[in-house]
Amino acid sequence: MSKHHTKRESFAIGSIRVRPGSSKATELPITRLVTGAEISLPIRVVHGKQDGPTVWVNAAIHGDEVVGVEVIREVLASLSPKEFRGTLIAVPIVNVHGFLAGDRYLPDRRDLNRSFPGSARGSLAGRIAHLFLREVVAKCEVGIDLHTAADRRTNLPQVRADLDDPRTRELASAFAPPVMLHSEIRDGSLRHIAGERGARVLLVESGAPLRFDDWAIDPCVAGVRRVLAALDMIDPFEKEPPTPAVECRGSGWVRARRTGILRLDAHLGQQVVRGERLGALYDSFGKTLRAVYADRDGVIIGHTEAPLVNSGDAVVHIAAIVGPPPAEPADLVPDLTSDPTNGLLS
Repeated sequence: MSKHHTKRESFAIGSIRVRPGSSKATELPITRLVTGAEISLPIRVVHGKQDGPTVWVNAAIHGDEVVGVEVIREVLASLSPKEFRGTLIAVPIVNVHGFLAGDRYLPDRRDLNRSFPGSARGSLAGRIAHLFLREVVAKCEVGIDLHTAADRRTNLPQVRADLDDPRTRELASAFAPPVMLHSEIRDGSLRHIAGERGARVLLVESGAPLRFDDWAIDPCVAGVRRVLAALDMIDPFEKEPPTPAVECRGSGWVRARRTGILRLDAHLGQQVVRGERLGALYDSFGKTLRAVYADRDGVIIGHTEAPLVNSGDAVVHIAAIVGPPPAEPADLVPDLTSDPTNGLLS
């Protein structure tokens, strides 16, 4: 008998069990507010009727990173538990306190993505990290961790992962973002601890905090679904193969060399060469104080959205492309931010 026709067991998480071929939401208690109201970790499990991998997808480890919340909503809306193979654990809001306050951090100003593996009796961040590892990561073999840029910055849709691991590289390629960047592990991060426990993790960056942009959301919805298809959890849904990701290794920020008002002429996805003019700093009367130039060849994967910058502030993030650049020295990705209907998913 094919494994796809073997009767599956129910999936246990927290205090519930999810029957094969069904989807169920639950909450894992975290703590209480001073009012007595309970704060819980919201989870939805899609437990397919047929066998397959167990995968998690999460968002809002930083409370102001709302793009991933919408990505997960759209992905879940596209899935049929009766046709699904394997199990998906969706956690749209990990940092519930920060999400409610529109704040990147927890109330004690700790960064949840530097608090893993945490402890059942540690700080609030440590307790949330411990709960997430025990109830979610420990059950999964693949994870997709959705992020956006930090405050007053924006990021090109991109996957950051250990591209030296063949299986992780396959999954990053399957996601097919505009850029996949080989990224070092940060101590205390979800990706760090989950990797140590045997899970392959894709960290996805896309868009800006506290806002929904279709150009940031749509590629991630398609990317998550492509990974599920690559894992044979859903059927392929695209008639044509997606544009392969551009591989990058190493990146760095161009920093302002004067204090002033920034006007950027460059945009996300633009391929640049060392010495290329990216914009300029002006005073309040329009006098040019200093031009901003690319400090390396590569592609722009992020930039500040703050018009007022101080000397030393990071303004443009450039990633170095592996191998020969694309044949045309034009943009690797259209100017997404000026045209949300750029056809990236068509």
